[in-house]
Amino acid sequence: MASKLLLQRRLFRFLRQSQESLYSFSSSSSIQRSSFHSAKQTEILGFSTSSRSFCSRKSSLVDESNAPAPIDYTSLLQEGEFHRLAESTIHSLQEKFEDYGDFIDLDGFDIDYANDVLTVKLGELGTYVLNKQTPNRQLWLSSPVSGPSRFDWDQVTKVWIYRRNKANLCKILEDELEQLCGKPIVLS
Repeated sequence: MASKLLLQRRLFRFLRQSQESLYSFSSSSSIQRSSFHSAKQTEILGFSTSSRSFCSRKSSLVDESNAPAPIDYTSLLQEGEFHRLAESTIHSLQEKFEDYGDFIDLDGFDIDYANDVLTVKLGELGTYVLNKQTPNRQLWLSSPVSGPSRFDWDQVTKVWIYRRNKANLCKILEDELEQLCGKPIVLS
């Protein structure tokens, strides 16, 4: 077993040296040959060596209309203001979720708020987790429907907004809870 591993290491070094010498030979031919050697290394050794390519050019494939809204760092909330807004939002949601739980009568429905984390369990339907991220001045939501998302306070509309799609936190929760539980909820 040890000799097989030693042989694999030697072969890997040899192929890597061959690959490096091809790069110095010719840029166009080395690209074709290096991909051949990488495939052979993977096939022979059972593992791959990957490389990364970083590009500073602007891609023509990016649709600017759907790109996340830029962060205006000059308008980031002061820490005290962030805590006030975040706690107010979380406590308001907690109260409305408790009322909603009484309204829908769902097995396994439970709400827990501890250490700045609001957890809403919907039994077999999944669990929502909402918590504060103070360094980023964000609220983070984990949803059984839409997955994770991060919300920033929008000074203009006075709501928590997901920058990727400009969606409102309360609106997302209203839509998803109605979809999961079959009964509407008003959170805003």
